[in-house]
Amino acid sequence: MAETAREQASTRRLTHQTGRFTRDTAGSQSLERGLLLLRAFRIGTTSLTNAELAARTGLPRPTVSRLTRSLVDAGFLRYDVNERAYRLAPVVLSLADAFRHANGAADIALPLMRKVAEADKVNVGLAVGDQLEMVYLASIRHSRDSVSRTRRVVPGSRVPMELTAIGLSWLGALPPGVREDMLAGIAARQGEAWPAMRTRVLRAIAQSQQRGFCTAAYQPGHLLAVGAAFWGPDQQLYGLNISFPYSASERGRDNARYAAKLERLVDDIQAAWQRAGAG
Repeated sequence: MAETAREQASTRRLTHQTGRFTRDTAGSQSLERGLLLLRAFRIGTTSLTNAELAARTGLPRPTVSRLTRSLVDAGFLRYDVNERAYRLAPVVLSLADAFRHANGAADIALPLMRKVAEADKVNVGLAVGDQLEMVYLASIRHSRDSVSRTRRVVPGSRVPMELTAIGLSWLGALPPGVREDMLAGIAARQGEAWPAMRTRVLRAIAQSQQRGFCTAAYQPGHLLAVGAAFWGPDQQLYGLNISFPYSASERGRDNARYAAKLERLVDDIQAAWQRAGAG
């Protein structure tokens, strides 16, 4: 009993020191695979068959069939008889609502983000990391470029870490060991494209570590962005970005201008979070 207590204390201390969740007890592979199926549903996807879920997740189709049966029984998926495919069940919306009410960080940041977006006619986003992507908690879009007017970015939207300023700055703020694991996952996902991409990614990470922000063009020729990462009072690492129309002649000036605005916005959000916590 005493040995178990010492092991728990040790793994909890290791989690705190490295920023990587660590426990000696084994996880449930079946649960992890079931959650992988739920992750396969994205905006624009209404229903997925077992074959489509197998293709998206890389899981064997018989395994997918067993898991979808369990997810339907548990109420996380429902089977559409007409389409012969699976849809997310309403409980997922309840979970999202529970998350929103439990995490008020975005609600506090939103008015400050909106003020910057409206004043400068830019886009401002707040996001957190999830596996190899950034998930937006809040997004205000006031840029007048064509991409911003047509591209839908809302709470829950996901973007790749390695292609975005908000993701690259988030990577730069991670503990070294965690960041190396993430980069290994990104390298595996990018495959043959990774060697040509690696230098740019590492340069952006170094920029964020040295200057407190980094820049990236997620929509080359249309949009540029500056991104920064910072810790909230809830010990969650957040990413914040400002994106604005691309101008070849004004690129350097715009990057410096919006980096300064981003720095002030980070300070304002952190101060607002502290006031809310004190209240």
